[in-house]
Amino acid sequence: MAYRWETPASIWLEDERNGQFELVSSDGLGRIDWQAAARGRLADCAHLLGASLPRSCDHAAIYPEGFAFCPTCGRPLDRLGVAPERHPDWWGPYADALLPRHVPHGLPVTSLALGDSLEERPPAPEVGRFDAAMPPPPNAHCVFAAATFGFPEQRLLALAPGRGVLQYWDPLAEVWHVLLPEEGAADLAFGASDYGWLPTSHLQVPARRGDVALVPTARGLYRLAINPVSETCRTEAVLAAPVVAAPGLMRRQLGVLVRNPGGTLGLCGLGADLSPGPQFDCGALPLTGWTRPIGYDGQLFWLHGEGQLAWRPGEAPRWLAWPDTWLPSLDLGGPTLSRDGRMWLIGHDGLSYSFLELGAERVQARPQREPIDGARLGFANLLFRRGHPVVDEPWSGEHVEDQHEDDSLVLPLLRSFNNNRSQPSGLVLRFHKYTGRAEDALANRVIARTTVEWIGRRNVILDEVARLARPLECVPFVYANRLWLHHPDWNRIRGWNLEAPT
Repeated sequence: MAYRWETPASIWLEDERNGQFELVSSDGLGRIDWQAAARGRLADCAHLLGASLPRSCDHAAIYPEGFAFCPTCGRPLDRLGVAPERHPDWWGPYADALLPRHVPHGLPVTSLALGDSLEERPPAPEVGRFDAAMPPPPNAHCVFAAATFGFPEQRLLALAPGRGVLQYWDPLAEVWHVLLPEEGAADLAFGASDYGWLPTSHLQVPARRGDVALVPTARGLYRLAINPVSETCRTEAVLAAPVVAAPGLMRRQLGVLVRNPGGTLGLCGLGADLSPGPQFDCGALPLTGWTRPIGYDGQLFWLHGEGQLAWRPGEAPRWLAWPDTWLPSLDLGGPTLSRDGRMWLIGHDGLSYSFLELGAERVQARPQREPIDGARLGFANLLFRRGHPVVDEPWSGEHVEDQHEDDSLVLPLLRSFNNNRSQPSGLVLRFHKYTGRAEDALANRVIARTTVEWIGRRNVILDEVARLARPLECVPFVYANRLWLHHPDWNRIRGWNLEAPT
């Protein structure tokens, strides 16, 4: 016989023979495989559920939520989830909804004031080291999300879109778990464009425990949820059409590029509550190779090697092909802003580099073009020409502080937006003693010495990397009050401590 215990969120059974508790069900988690959890993840499950753990007795390995004392011996228990720690969510800088409207959304820009902590470290030329490390996920080419997902404590997920594998980090056991799809769950693989998911917390939908995000797949747009107790994940269909680019949100309207049944490109609109919206046929436009959408000035922009697709909710989408022989240099960075608020993208016409105005709505005149004398790496006003920052207009001359940096190349990875700073700050990679083309450094060329640096009010060298290749595969993320940097070739993810947000 087993005693039944009901808490506000869960149902437990207590075995009368040995006094052990077993979780039967919990709100939002679906089927529970308690035997899998009991094999070594009880501590993590207790933290996720807000359950109780023994302090000094061994009558049970775990107790239901709210238990303050062992019912057998009366000794006090550790009640978890009573005062949960609060850490900011991280969905990738492309999904930061807290940025102000005058900052383009969808670029590697975060609203977290990371520099306030990182700049307290010894400044350059002193070379620092990372404070913490974690093993990379089994499928290393991935994107990261850190949030509570409706649970009392924050957890970290790593999704490998190339293989459709979702991975969960157990911080207590310090091990990655692959979450298996439940029966009927969609394949999460997606490779038609740059990857980007949309957190359900940004939408006007009822919150459910385990909710993760809206994810694009080859067969449609799905709502993804996790069950970390049973180590499974499940999906719910939102849009049943092959998705060809990451979704974007603008003015409470969701825009999704899909492949129409006739093989043409379509744009499907959805409300923030996921209600059906307008649908547009964009004709014979490319079905692969799009960037993540960029939101600015009330519009969503999907960029491609052949042109740009702009959509303002309430209007039909507009396709603007690149002029003449001009082609975008998308690997050099993303759009940046001029002082008058216009958005620009770097490209090349076969002879020289130039910045092209994006989204220009001129009827007869061509988009404005500003020539430059060399490649500039960066986005959102975090721009560098070689080893020097560009602090005025995107096409202005670089600001030379140290002539010795002429033989280095700086690649911005992440900008931290802070209203109280006159100049942009962010995380960058500096390639030392490099005099080749920027495109070669971003490809498979091995860089002998690279430093990971924070550029801001004080320039801080966070770490040093030997023999780095494919630097564009570096993925920064924030989790558990640390800034982390991951590269698929590294055997450890490097982390730097951040002060607790105030």
